[in-house]
Amino acid sequence: MISKIAEGNNQFRTIGTRPIRHDGVDKVTGRAMYAADIKSPGLLYGKILRSPHAHAIIKAINVEKAKVYPGVKAVITCEDLPFAPDRMTELGEESFLSLKYLSNNVLAFDKVLYRGHAIAAVAAENAHVAEEALHLIEVEYEVLPSVTNVEDAMRADAPILHDHINTGSFPDESLEKSNIASHQQFTRGDVEKGFDESDVVIEGTYRTSSVHQGYIEPQSATGWWSLNGRVSIWTCTQAPFEVRGNVAKVLGLPVSKIKLIPSEIGGGFGGKLACYLEPVAALLSRKSGKPVKLTLTRSEVLEATGPTSGSVVKIKMGAARDGRILAVEANLAFEAGAYPGSPIGGAMACMLTPYDVPNFIIDGYDVVDNKPKTTAYRAPGAPIGGFAVESLIDEMSRILHLDPIKFRLNNAAKEGSRRPDGIVHSRIGCVEILEAVLNHPHYSTPLKTDTQGRGVAIGFWRNNSGPSSVVASVNPDGTVGVVEGSVDIGGSRVAIAQQFAEALGIPVDDTIPTVVDTDGVGYTSMTAGSGVQFKTGWAAYTAAEDIKTQVKERASLIWDVPVRLIEYSEGVVYNKNDKGQTLNFREIAALLNETGGPIIGRGNVNPGGVGASVTANIIDVEIDLETGKISIIRCTAFQDPGRAIHPSYVEGQMQGGTVQGIGWALNEEYFIGSNGEMLNNSFLDYRMPTSLDVPMIDTMIVEVPNPGHPFGVRGVGEASIIPPLAAVANALRDAAGIRMTALPLSPNAVFDALSAAENY
Repeated sequence: MISKIAEGNNQFRTIGTRPIRHDGVDKVTGRAMYAADIKSPGLLYGKILRSPHAHAIIKAINVEKAKVYPGVKAVITCEDLPFAPDRMTELGEESFLSLKYLSNNVLAFDKVLYRGHAIAAVAAENAHVAEEALHLIEVEYEVLPSVTNVEDAMRADAPILHDHINTGSFPDESLEKSNIASHQQFTRGDVEKGFDESDVVIEGTYRTSSVHQGYIEPQSATGWWSLNGRVSIWTCTQAPFEVRGNVAKVLGLPVSKIKLIPSEIGGGFGGKLACYLEPVAALLSRKSGKPVKLTLTRSEVLEATGPTSGSVVKIKMGAARDGRILAVEANLAFEAGAYPGSPIGGAMACMLTPYDVPNFIIDGYDVVDNKPKTTAYRAPGAPIGGFAVESLIDEMSRILHLDPIKFRLNNAAKEGSRRPDGIVHSRIGCVEILEAVLNHPHYSTPLKTDTQGRGVAIGFWRNNSGPSSVVASVNPDGTVGVVEGSVDIGGSRVAIAQQFAEALGIPVDDTIPTVVDTDGVGYTSMTAGSGVQFKTGWAAYTAAEDIKTQVKERASLIWDVPVRLIEYSEGVVYNKNDKGQTLNFREIAALLNETGGPIIGRGNVNPGGVGASVTANIIDVEIDLETGKISIIRCTAFQDPGRAIHPSYVEGQMQGGTVQGIGWALNEEYFIGSNGEMLNNSFLDYRMPTSLDVPMIDTMIVEVPNPGHPFGVRGVGEASIIPPLAAVANALRDAAGIRMTALPLSPNAVFDALSAAENY
């Protein structure tokens, strides 16, 4: 179901339609090239030796036996990397890491900090030989105690991962060695006064486990170091320019020496922003003189590439009897994994942002432990913060005997409300989303049995912008090649093409969108932060406007009239003083080479005006009281995309994010053994939802156009993962009367909670 609450003119030719995506045929027929499909003459295959320990000092590495093993062409360790100074480098999604940490995560230097930490790599004639050679590498370890959850890592007697880290973010904090890498704080108003004025004050502690992004395609990278000193790297990444930059830093090269070629990408969700294999492939190629490809196994993906954080969130909320939230106090601690840089900032910035709260204090702690370095996962941090806030709000509405949606409406953020991170909301669709939920048939449909329950929750994601480039070349037949640097994960090619075609007034089928390598287009920031349709759509709009200007100039030459008399509208150029003098776009394109040469439009932008997105879920569950199993029986997802450029792909993003949130709520977690090993390191045991586990996710698009974009676009990709965590927990509360505060809500956990409630 699609319902649109639109403001202003919604009359577009191409925007809002559902054209077939340009890359669709190749993908469904298997012709599309992914990173693991790369072949080249003389290709070697790489494998990585990984630590069997979660925490250990590396005392010695001996690779001599591996180097002489038949078929082996190169072996590398951290000694092949240049010295990495401790300076900060951007990883993406507002995550930063010191260059030393980045380099040490690629190949461990003095310590291993998680089971699966890369230590050495081999390139050989085939993958089997490379794997055999790994067993010949001798590593001497001094095993250290490990810590694999955030609460234990914060204890005073916890094993210390990094000798130079101390909390020390504020003047009164200890400078003693610590696993707490940083402390942030947002505050407003007088929290104590707010609690004193509250009629009801409640609090809770909420915990989540580490979960993985779960993309289907494992990471793969092929490096080919040429004799002229340039290295080409084919890889599956969401951030070609950022990865190019980080490879350059790790290898001590200028970026001009690296060509990063992004392949088609089989999912990422933030997990393919980081740099893992690319420097290793490049070094093995330089040493062997041949191209080298590395592809991770599923176990390596789960054990050695970033999950999101495990967490503990303590929150206290005060409200007046009429349903106004007066004060909130929150304390969040997030796992960063082996190196600092959890998504704690995203949680702090977004957890209260759908609401107008006058008094709050939010403290966030970034904590290292012996797990893989965390990376972004779809709205990084926000689902965890949202789980705590939306669960507590559900409990507050029950205590006050208020409808949970009307309670949220009482406190909904509007244009002009100030967010916890200090930014003032521009036009935002929070009220419209809540009203859509309140008026939706799903919300008022009675449940059928006593073991069924209904939960609601909302979520906020701030969305991002960034530099982006589009170059558009007009062909003599009237088609236009649209070259962009944004990797296409969820249909962005066609949606960018729609914005370009709308601006130029031509059919979207007359565009040829192409994602190119880092040599082929200007710097374009990552496919992340729900920013592609905003920033690259704006670049496409700018390129189309550039073409329109040039077409008018060319028409003035053809007709020998001043440019001021030339008008361009809906793909047709005409003389204002002689309406019979017209040329459509195809006609004038055919004349370009004869009247001055090709026309190339350029859009190079770094736009402000990004619009935040609000989303919501209604989720119905059924509980099996004998096993504790929760079944999702109905789900409706709501979201404000600003303007749904391609509604099918907006719906797909809403459905995909919702399913991932349901998985996070019900099943997904890292099981860590006593020695720091991951015990469920395959998709057989790491339980993600399949089509058999969820019903069809109904969608409702609520359009509140963003005034900061030519077509009203807001980001859409991330916000949908936020509400399901709390909505499922709230539905369980409704069905069984128990409030569970730790995820996942696995059958064992639910059964134990039900049993405890009965015994009590």
